[in-house]
Amino acid sequence: MLIALGVTGGIGAYKAVEVARGLQKRGHEVVAIMTATATRFVGPITFEAITRRRVITDQFEPGANADIEHIALASTIDLLLIAPATANIIGKLANGIADDFLSTLYTATRAPVLLAPSMNTQMFSHEAIRHNLDTLAARGVGFIEPGEGYLACGWIGKGRLAEPEEIVAAVEARLSPAGPLESKRVVVTAGPTLEDIDPVRFVGNRSSGRMGFALASEATKRGARVTLIAGPTAVDPPAVAEVIRVRGAAEMHRAVLGQAETADVVIMAAAVADYAPDQRADQKISKTGDTMTLVLKKTPGILGELGTRRLKLGRGPLLVGFAAETEDLVARATEKLRKKHLDLIVANDVSRKDSGFDAEVNTVTIIGGDGAESLALQSKSRVAAEILDRVERLLVKSPANAGH
Repeated sequence: MLIALGVTGGIGAYKAVEVARGLQKRGHEVVAIMTATATRFVGPITFEAITRRRVITDQFEPGANADIEHIALASTIDLLLIAPATANIIGKLANGIADDFLSTLYTATRAPVLLAPSMNTQMFSHEAIRHNLDTLAARGVGFIEPGEGYLACGWIGKGRLAEPEEIVAAVEARLSPAGPLESKRVVVTAGPTLEDIDPVRFVGNRSSGRMGFALASEATKRGARVTLIAGPTAVDPPAVAEVIRVRGAAEMHRAVLGQAETADVVIMAAAVADYAPDQRADQKISKTGDTMTLVLKKTPGILGELGTRRLKLGRGPLLVGFAAETEDLVARATEKLRKKHLDLIVANDVSRKDSGFDAEVNTVTIIGGDGAESLALQSKSRVAAEILDRVERLLVKSPANAGH
């Protein structure tokens, strides 16, 4: 999800850097908006380096349509978070004053708003501040209570900006109300499998694991208990209930079938090898000629086995597959959906240079019993949300056909 992080001019501004990092670790995109005084505490370049986005500091920056950028952003963000929220910005928001980009964005957006107040303890208890906070609360604005302790001014009391992990947790809670995935057990696979030829060489693919990781992160946000089964990846996995690391297709097969016994949903986003070397050499194979012949054997089909098992038993997890193709995308994916007895399949064209394998964005076609729907090019976290929206609809529609 896209989160607008407003940073105002208080000593707690340095903590906002860690807030941005924490939100990104949980799969969110972050765009930072800094007030003029905030830039005197932390430089915009710091947030640009972390978010990889231009930091907005001026409502009237030169450029085409710059003066209406707040409207464009207001309609695309999923949440507005202001941390730290000073007495000044709280007063502006409560009284409809829109004299900079951040206060104007607040009046223009209809996304949820969270404020993390930070100020001197006497200021925080002042009648005017309490009135402004009450006014905002009545409008549905959420608050992350400040902590108590030593303040920058030397006083001891309530007013210190909440710790970054508390702020990130509050954002997660605000964005993830209870839904059909709440307390469900979800198994997600991610990344490639590497099939060893000898102790040095292997057959593999370019999957980064980002799509599977985004799905695992999004399912966790929706209250699911997620087991992530991941092949070798350079990208760190998200925080989920359990991570199982595997290397080859055979290991992936054993892990998924073992976990699927008690799962409500299985999402196979991993790029599992279709073939693996018939034999693995114990020692490095020496270079002896101009050519080398490898004998490959077919690996066991994980989703096909789960689909057949569910068909025979009349019960089992909801099944979501992925189809990475370079041609005849929808036709091939639809055939895979039918053959493997899946509920949904996500097809993506891996021949594209701008998406798919080893990229942070993707464009996919989601195919189910009610037809195919193509999604525009967008971040993998947003694609994950779209996929899980459809999973939740299936769980609501046919809860008896998934899980145990």
